[in-house]
Amino acid sequence: MTATLYFSDLMAPDAKAVARGLRRRDPDLLDRLIEQYQYRLFRYLFYLTGHQETAEDLFQETWIRVLERGHQYDGHSRFETWLFAIARHLVIDLTRRKNPQSLEALTDADQPFQPEAGGPSALDLVASGETAARVQTSLGRLPAVYREVLLLRFQEELRLEEISSILDTPLPTVKSRLYRGLDALRELFAEEPQ
Repeated sequence: MTATLYFSDLMAPDAKAVARGLRRRDPDLLDRLIEQYQYRLFRYLFYLTGHQETAEDLFQETWIRVLERGHQYDGHSRFETWLFAIARHLVIDLTRRKNPQSLEALTDADQPFQPEAGGPSALDLVASGETAARVQTSLGRLPAVYREVLLLRFQEELRLEEISSILDTPLPTVKSRLYRGLDALRELFAEEPQ
């Protein structure tokens, strides 16, 4: 059995050192963590909310929570797993305040996710041309529960166990959402005009 090594593993600081630093409220550590995770966290929040201003507000709130609740991080899991769980819960809280339902309930196919206009999206920066536009459109039309799992797995390169922890969902459910999301994305992509 071979161990899979992810790029994020190479870049991740030692989880126990991060836990100690967060308990001390080390400002240098927080600066390094923000620098390391800012793009991924913002991209995740943007794709969940579809609005740049909302994603920016939640981005700030996530880091405030990290600072305030850093003593709760024990270093047993990767920091990014804990970080994305905080961000996800903030999105759920915001969604419930606006509309009393959970993120999982945002699967209405009649109201597809529409990213805010103005500036290139994360997918546009990674890919180019018509295919990127088709992928982005197809991804935006997916129900939130599938879109979120696909983003965490393929864009954030998180392992299924980490996604399960972030979503507070059993691993078989995560796997099911991933496979169903991929199938739905394939179908939507095939429907997009070329």
